[in-house]
Amino acid sequence: MPRKVKNQFLKHLREYFNVFLPRQKNCSTHTINSSSQTWNLLLKHVSATKKVNPEKITLSMLNRTMVVGFLDTMETERAWKPATRNQRLSCIRSFFHYAAGMEASLSIYADDLSRIPLKKAINTSRIVEFMSREAMKVFLNQPDTETRMGIRDQFFMSLMYDTAARNCEMLSMKLADFNESDKSVYLLGKGAKPRLVPVTAKTVLLFQRYKSSFHQAGKVSDPMFYVRHKGKK
Repeated sequence: MPRKVKNQFLKHLREYFNVFLPRQKNCSTHTINSSSQTWNLLLKHVSATKKVNPEKITLSMLNRTMVVGFLDTMETERAWKPATRNQRLSCIRSFFHYAAGMEASLSIYADDLSRIPLKKAINTSRIVEFMSREAMKVFLNQPDTETRMGIRDQFFMSLMYDTAARNCEMLSMKLADFNESDKSVYLLGKGAKPRLVPVTAKTVLLFQRYKSSFHQAGKVSDPMFYVRHKGKK
């Protein structure tokens, strides 16, 4: 009985996501998810183009022409900008460099993809207008602080304004991350990069008011912002 030949591509791809990225490179969940999404889209494209099941895809199918076709399709169907296209190309190349390191004979594929040029973005930017200090002051005073939700909203807006934090950074913040005495906030940013950001004395006062309303018996490990579902946080 003939011996079944294993698909080396799928073997390397599985080890790339299960071992190399999380354990050896210690990549963040965000980075791994982004790379995984790229590969899911690419394999779906190859499967449709070659009319084969995903488990039948081989490295030889993932040549320069196929990858460029995939990137062009995503630009059209998903409105990828040049920056997104280039980032996804980097995700694909990263795997091929890994595979070449595992098997020298696979370096031919990595070399083939290295010839795909990055796409330069057309600069259509203009000077970004910003709100005046008075306008921002009016904006931050819009929440009705006679209500609990208004207290929360004003603190959330003021904290975001002080720290320039992203939504995901705000929502991942813990109660312990706000240091009242030092007037600072600990943020965990993109790529799991921490930073300590100062806040104004007014934001500290808003935090104290927010805490007395939303965290009366809260633990320092509790999320800073939360919602209740069926009476539970």
